[in-house]
Formats: sequence, C-alpha cells, structure tokens
Amino acid sequence: MPFRPPFLPPRSSPRPSLRPRTPLRRLRAAPAAVAAACCGLLVLPSSAGAADAPGAGAAHAPRIHDIQGRTRLSPFAGREVTGVPGVVTGVRDFGAARGFWLQDPHPDRDRATSEGIYVHTGGDSPGVETGDALRVTGKVQEYYPGGKEAGNQSVTELSGATWRTTGHRPRGRLPRAVRLTAHSVPEAYAPDAAGGPPGSGALEGGSIENRPLRPDRYALDRYESLEGMRVSVHDVRVTGPTSRYHDLWVTTDPDQHPTPRGGTLYGSYEDRNGARMKISSLLPLDTHPFPEADVGDSLRGTTEGPLDYEQYGGYTLRATALGELRDNGLERERTRRQRRNELAVATYNVENLSPASEPAKFERLAEGLVTNLSSPDIVTVEEVQGDSGPQDDGTVGAERTLTRLTEAIRKAGGPSYAWRQIDPEDKADGGRPGGNIRVAFLYNPARVSFTDRPGGDATTPVRVLERGGEPALSASPGRIAPRDAAWEDSRKPLAGEFRFRGSTVFVIAGHFSSKGGDQPMEGRIQPPARHSEQQRVAQAEAVNGFVRTLRDVDPEAVVVAGGDFNDFPFSPTLRTLRSGHALTSPLDRLPRDERYGYVYNGNSQTLDHLLTSPGAGRPEYDIVHINAEFADQVSDHDPSVVRITRR
Repeated sequence: MPFRPPFLPPRSSPRPSLRPRTPLRRLRAAPAAVAAACCGLLVLPSSAGAADAPGAGAAHAPRIHDIQGRTRLSPFAGREVTGVPGVVTGVRDFGAARGFWLQDPHPDRDRATSEGIYVHTGGDSPGVETGDALRVTGKVQEYYPGGKEAGNQSVTELSGATWRTTGHRPRGRLPRAVRLTAHSVPEAYAPDAAGGPPGSGALEGGSIENRPLRPDRYALDRYESLEGMRVSVHDVRVTGPTSRYHDLWVTTDPDQHPTPRGGTLYGSYEDRNGARMKISSLLPLDTHPFPEADVGDSLRGTTEGPLDYEQYGGYTLRATALGELRDNGLERERTRRQRRNELAVATYNVENLSPASEPAKFERLAEGLVTNLSSPDIVTVEEVQGDSGPQDDGTVGAERTLTRLTEAIRKAGGPSYAWRQIDPEDKADGGRPGGNIRVAFLYNPARVSFTDRPGGDATTPVRVLERGGEPALSASPGRIAPRDAAWEDSRKPLAGEFRFRGSTVFVIAGHFSSKGGDQPMEGRIQPPARHSEQQRVAQAEAVNGFVRTLRDVDPEAVVVAGGDFNDFPFSPTLRTLRSGHALTSPLDRLPRDERYGYVYNGNSQTLDHLLTSPGAGRPEYDIVHINAEFADQVSDHDPSVVRITRR
C-alpha cells in the first residue's frame, strides 16, 4: 500500500460559501433532488428515495454493514461495489490521503457490523460536505497503516470511487454518534489468538482478523465494530498531552488505573487500559486551534467525529466538534535537596541534545537540573549527541555538547559540574543517523570526586580488579563489554568510580536498545510480540554480570545503575537486571500509582530506572514529573533521583 504521512490537520481550509463544482467523473444528482432540497430536510427524487430505504435497492448495491461484515476483514475485499448509500459525516480535505467518511443512517440490528466506512480519494479534493447524501461506487480494500508487516489492523475503505449526490442532511440530522463510556467499552482489551496466558507476548500470538467480533467482550472489538462511524466522548480527562502532531489522549473511564496527577497507569502487560482514546481534529487550525492540554486537564462537553484507525496509536476519534479545554493546573514537581550525608544520583534522558539544539533547550534542561532536581551530586545523562548533532559527518566527540550543558547549569545557579564520557565509534551505537548518541556522567566536584584511570575507549571492556581486598575498575570511565553482540547498534553502558565521604561508589550509566520493531499493542496480532525484548534481556545479563563481579570482591559494594533501560518494572529485562539480588529497585517502595515517568499513547509508564546494590541500604527514590505529562516539554522523559545515606 502507498505510504501515508502522519495525520496533520490543515493550517487553514475555510469552508467555501458555495459547494465546490462536482468533477466530471462523478455523476450529478438528479435535478429533482436539488430543487426539492429545502427547509432543512433531506429530500430525494422518488427513485433514489426507494433505493435508500432499509433493505431496498438492487442486489449489487450492498449496505455499508454488509461491506464491513462481522470480522475485521470485509467479505467484499477486492471487489467492486455499486451504489452504496450513506451520508457524509466527516471530510479530510488536506494532505496526501484525502477522503471522507460515509455512514448509513439506516443501521441493521447487529452490534458487530459497522455502519461507517472511509472513502479514500487520494490526493484529490473530495468535493463533498458533511451532510451530503451519496450513492458511492468503488473498490473495497483493506488498508494497513504503516504496511501490513507493521502489525497494525486494517481499515476497510472504498477506493477509486465515483458517486452521485442524492440530497443533503443538515448537521443536526446526521446519524447519532455512539457515546463511548466506561460502561460501553469492555474492560478486557483484546482476544488472545495464541491461547497462552495473559501477558505472554514474548512469543508471537496469532491474527485476530478473521475472528467474529465480540463488541460486548473486548475493547478492540468494540472499536472495530464502530470503525468509520460517528462516536462521541463527554467530559473526558486527558491522559496523554497534546503532541506536535496536534493530537492528545483521553480516557472514557476515570476509574481505570488512575494516577494521582490525572493519568492512566500502565502497570502490567495485562493492564492495557482499553478506555484510552486518541483524538485529532478535522477542523482547520486557523479557525479552530487544537487545545494544548496537559495530563489531568479535561475536554468539557462533547467531542465527536468519525472513528478511524492510524499507524501510531490505533483507533482515533477524528473530531468534527471539540470539547472545551479545562486547565486543571498541573504543576511541575520539585524534589528536596539532599542532606549533607546523602549522595543524590539522578538519571535524565535529554533527548538528542547537541549544539544544534535550540538555546532554550539547554536553558530549560539546566533549570530542571538545578531547580526541580535540586542539583544532584551525580547525573547519568542519555542521548547526548556528538558535536555536529544530526549531521552525518563522522563527528563522534561531544565536548561542545557537554560544555554547553554544564555552562547552562552554572548560569542557572547550579554547581560547576564536571563530566566524563567515552566517544563511540561512528554510527555504531544506534539512534539518529550521524547523531552518535551516548551516555555520560555529570558530577559536582564540590561534593564527590571521580577516580580517573586511563585505558577506557570505545572498544576496550572495563574489568573488575581487586585492590587491597576492595573492588576497583581497570579503567574509569570504562565501557562494559562493548564488543558483546548484545550491544550491536546500541549504546554501550559506562562504568565510573566515584568517592563520597571517604567511600567508593560505582555508577553505571545505561541506555538499552529501543522497542522499535515490537508489534503494536492495538494491532491485529494478539498478544503482540515484543521482538526487541531479547536484545535488552541480553544487555541486562551483561550489566547484571558486571555488578555481580563487583560484589564477588565486596558483597557490600555500593553500586548504582541508572538510565533509560527502555523497559518496564515488570518486564523480563528488569527481572534480569535484578536477578541474583545483584540489584534492587527502590522504585518498588513508591506507591504503585506513582511508578511512572514516561507517557506513551495515553499510558503512564516507566522506562527510566535507578537500581541499587544491597550495599546501598534502603535509598529514597523520587520521580520528578517535569516533562512527560506536559504539552510543553524539553524532553519526553521525566528525570529520577535516588538518595543514598552514608555515614
């Protein structure tokens, strides 16, 4: 299927005062229909009116519910259909994937069959308006957003369409929108086509495409049974902030795993939170600005429009009417300052930071570190790019990037941080091509000292030595097993040796491989396979083994492993990191509904972690919410901090 760009509403597409001229390839309505349309009613010529009655029409003119069928795949796929009746309920008259939604105002009595369908006109302006009554002829196809190999569900469409107009319905007489609520959307998310236990998605499930829909049993089946139809939500809470693509996420069930700040918690593979709904707009931004919402805000009143399915997020309400934004005043958090005998270690993914980044990004990162994180003693930072930023010119050094960051921190009133890192090999560590992202340490030399030992480079593995009965690193900083296959096309972890109040503290900065290539949660394969997980588990084994080696020399060694591990607290990756009691998760001592620092598709979740060895005692842990829940964010990750008490 042809590529379709991300859905973006038009900057301006004012509604014309006169209906556009119908292209020659479309058949005009009978003159009687045009002359008779008046007084706000749909008036049709006698021949068209007879064909529009439920169950009437020629045998070759199926209704939309016949085309949609009782599964995710149309029984008419690949076939031409003629004279399909319906009313236009939404128009996308911009971008490369133009078209309109058509809905039958005379539904059948089967809850599994949708009464709506998308008519794809490609790059051509549809030339129709909401409320137009049409008879459409075209080819039925199943369109897979992102390509079939991406694992998404398909959208049943009519393509290569021609149509004739048979009348017009005013907006107030459109088919009634189906209201989505906590009671109308089932708690169970999707059928399991693998037959395994819930959450066993490490092994690929089967396709649910040909399974009869059970809209009263599963959330995904409920949405599929409404594909292309008008749906509405009322007085809903925002669980995913407005993105740069002008969309946001809401929940139709405020009691479904709520967080204290208004989000929806993704707390296990079973808790997929089917009440989440993505919302974008069909309205022009110049006349109907899209709301800039944070998590916890709400859309008051009714938001309604056709239900679509897209590559990034699945089922999406394309709003023809938007509720009014109510700002609930979400504030950015501040953590307390560490006490004199507390070592504060933080982790922060700074999202592709380089000298090419806007000056405001450096300033806001600095403010977050100084004001919101209270100037931690040590910070592991992830996604530090080379000095040429995204330019693919072979630059691997990051001195300018880190110097600008530390200078911004000092100007913001923070300490004069020093930094340590190791330049990667060119294009060997994944991320944006040419960016050469890596992890690094920032540290406050007024509070801690760094033990420098030469020998660390991009390819030489750091080893654990025994010196006077205590563990030491062969190189500091040094990379952990950089030639191991586990780190192919991924960031290599960095180990460093610090001193705090006369004691040695080992810190590991990590940024594990991404979840790219995993099947989508809302896709047609259920349960979805987590293809990327195998590499992260191997990476966790390498880090876990390194920590065990340190503890073999001294069981009371203080180790902190921090970073963006790209996986959840309940994942095999984190279980592997903690295996053998080498590391523990202070995160687990937070209330369950506070364990998150990243928001994806309306789910509040945890990807960044600070793990500590038993020798660190019982540290205090804090996730500082300053980014992920906000439309205005300097990074898509929230930073975290752990405070370790030393005598």
